[in-house]
Amino acid sequence: MYLLQKETVVRNKMIFRLAAVAWISGAAFAQNAPDRDALYLKSLAATCANCHGTNGKSVDGSAVVSLAGVPKDYIVAQMQAFKNGTRPATIMHQLSKGYSDAQIEQIAGYFAAQKK
Repeated sequence: MYLLQKETVVRNKMIFRLAAVAWISGAAFAQNAPDRDALYLKSLAATCANCHGTNGKSVDGSAVVSLAGVPKDYIVAQMQAFKNGTRPATIMHQLSKGYSDAQIEQIAGYFAAQKK
């Protein structure tokens, strides 16, 4: 009987410790949520850098337009036009289909906030 009670106490202590670790980990994860969201947004925007330049600033004299400082609504409208095929493109019609509408909104907001 005593051994059973001792095992129960040990098990309860372990469960308490695991719960405490899980709670602390969850709290730390929640505190880092803005960093995680910012990193996600930067990674989305970085997919455009190959053509449109870092932070949406294309090279001077390039045929590719800069996205930095362009109004969000305009970028969203153009991406939707690429996506549904109403705006001709060489590659953007294919690339735009890879983003959800929410991701397009996020990317457009990111570039609109960048300085020209």
